[in-house]
Formats: sequence, C-alpha cells, structure tokens
Amino acid sequence: MTIVVLLLGLLAGVLALAVGVLALALRRARREATAEAERTRTEAAELRARVDALAVAMQPVPAVTTEEFVITHLGEADAEDVAPQPTVTRIEGRLFADIVLRESVVKVASFSHGLRRALAPETRNRIRFEMKREVKRSRKQRKVFLRDVRREAAARQRAADARAEGMSA
Repeated sequence: MTIVVLLLGLLAGVLALAVGVLALALRRARREATAEAERTRTEAAELRARVDALAVAMQPVPAVTTEEFVITHLGEADAEDVAPQPTVTRIEGRLFADIVLRESVVKVASFSHGLRRALAPETRNRIRFEMKREVKRSRKQRKVFLRDVRREAAARQRAADARAEGMSA
C-alpha cells in the first residue's frame, strides 16, 4: 500500500510539474502574442500616416489663374460675336430645274448601273454557285451532327443496359 501511495504522490508531483511548465509556456506565448500585436499596431499606425501623407501629396493643386478680363466695349456689338447673315438670292426657275434634274439623273444613273451589275449573268451564276456550296456544306454539317447524336445515344443506351444487367446479376 505504501508503494501505491508513493506512486500516486509521484504521479501527482509529475502532474503538478507538467501543469506548471504548461502554465509558464502559456504565459510566455501570451507575452509574445501581446508584443507582436503591439508591434503590428505601431507598424499599422506608421503605414497609415505614410498613406495619409502620400494622399495629401497626390492631391492636385488647384491652378490659380491671375488672368484679368477688362471690359472695353460695353454695349457695343463686337465684330467677332456677330455671325454673318447669309444673303438670300432668288434662283431662276430654269436654274432650279437644272439643279434638281441633275441630282435626279445622277441618282437614277447610279441606281441603274448597280441594278445592271447585280442582274448580270456572271453575278447571278456566282450567287447560284455560292448558294449551292452553302447548301452542301450545311447538309454535310447536319449529317455529321446527326451521326454524333446517334453515337452518343447508342453509348448511353449501352451504359444503361450494362447498369441494368449489373443490378440484376
């Protein structure tokens, strides 16, 4: 029985020593954390002060203009400020008809030239050829797409059959 008491006493002493060591380590860790927090605060304050100083330095300085304006002609119309009035002249009937007809003739001539070029046999043949080529291309693309869809559907069906077969087995 004395050995058990001695062992229990020894165990209690070791336990008290471990608790004491852990308490010292905890106190030291807290001191270090507090010191680190204080260093971080001072560093943050220094950085904040530097940023504020830079922000003040980067603000644009308003330009001070010392230009003075002297009014010399009060109530008088300035030659630069008055817009020139267009002179209205009457156009003769023949000249007016000539201007209108020239514009119309130019428009009709350019339209007829474009229409003649658009309806030329070479242009129609080229359009027909391009349409055939586009139709062939789209058919081919549709066939490829349909083939891919069928292939994917067959793969899904095979996978579903394999799963169903695996569950029943």
